[in-house]
Amino acid sequence: VQTLHAYFAAEGILHQTSVARTPEQNGFVERRNRTLVEAARTMISVAKVPLFFWAEAIATACFTQNHSLVIPRHEKTPYHIINDRKPLVKFFYIFGSICYIVRDGENLD
Repeated sequence: VQTLHAYFAAEGILHQTSVARTPEQNGFVERRNRTLVEAARTMISVAKVPLFFWAEAIATACFTQNHSLVIPRHEKTPYHIINDRKPLVKFFYIFGSICYIVRDGENLD
């Protein structure tokens, strides 16, 4: 346990605990989940895609937020903090865009 606390301190991680089955103590996580749900709902509505894309919309919202939202304390995105490099966002497209799979390798079996 002490090693874990030392690691948290070295990495600047604030370790917080909460009582089980008390969502009101999970304010940060609850807000993060609400933000993801709102983003997914908006993406599905704007793209006019069926609701069965819900899981993909949530995953896409999480992916984009991890690559774009800056954590003020670190002045970096979560991706940058974890991977120690800035994220590439040039391949981002609008959710629901038409896309084509291109296979351009030698082994196309």
